[in-house]
Amino acid sequence: MMLVSADIPAEKEEEFNRWYKEEHLKDLLAVPGILDGARYEATKSGPKHLAVYELESADVINTDAMKALRPFTEWGQRRAPSIIGSNYIRMVMEMIYPDSLTDEIANSGMAPALQIGRMDVPAANQDEWNKWYSGVYVPNYEKCPGVIRGRRWKNVGEGPQYAVVYEFEDENVSETEEWLIQRDIHPDNGPMRDIMTHAEFSPGIWKKTFQL
Repeated sequence: MMLVSADIPAEKEEEFNRWYKEEHLKDLLAVPGILDGARYEATKSGPKHLAVYELESADVINTDAMKALRPFTEWGQRRAPSIIGSNYIRMVMEMIYPDSLTDEIANSGMAPALQIGRMDVPAANQDEWNKWYSGVYVPNYEKCPGVIRGRRWKNVGEGPQYAVVYEFEDENVSETEEWLIQRDIHPDNGPMRDIMTHAEFSPGIWKKTFQL
C-alpha cells in the first residue's frame, strides 16, 4: 500500500483537485503493479487530502514505469502535493496482517472510509507488541458493525515503523458504542498501547471522495 497525504492552500485546492482527478490518478493507475486507488478527505485529524494505492508489492515504486512519472508534467509541477502542500506524508508499506492475501481482500474495492494509525515501537517490545496487535487488538475491532476489515503494515521507507488501516463502511464507525467497548475489553490493551508512540496526526479518519 502507498499513502500520500498533505494539506493544500485553500486558494490552490480547486486546481489541485482537478489535476488529481483529470491527470495524476489516471497516470498512476496505468503503472503496472498499481492495482487500485482512491482519494479521501479527512473528517478527523489529517492532513486533509489523502490518496491511497493498493500495490502488488512495495517494489512497484522502483519500476521504470513509476520513475517515468518524474519529473511531473507542467501541470503537476504547479499542483503536486509534495511541491505545494504542507504536512506532506508519503508511506510505502508491506502488509503484515493478515499474513497472506485472501480472495476477499483481493476482490474488495477501495473502502468508503478509512481510519489510519501510524506508530513506532521500541525494538525490545516489538515481538510482544506485534503479537498482541495482530492477535488481539485488530481482530477484536474487526467484530464491530461497520468494520470491513483491519490490516497492519510495515513501513519500508522513512517515517513511522508501522501502520494500521481500518476499512469502514462510513466515517463514524469508531464513534460507536461497540467500537469503544473493544478499546479496553482485553487486559493487555492498555499496557500495549502505552508502548507505542503515535506519529503526528495519528490516528486519523478519512472519507472517500473520488475514484476512477
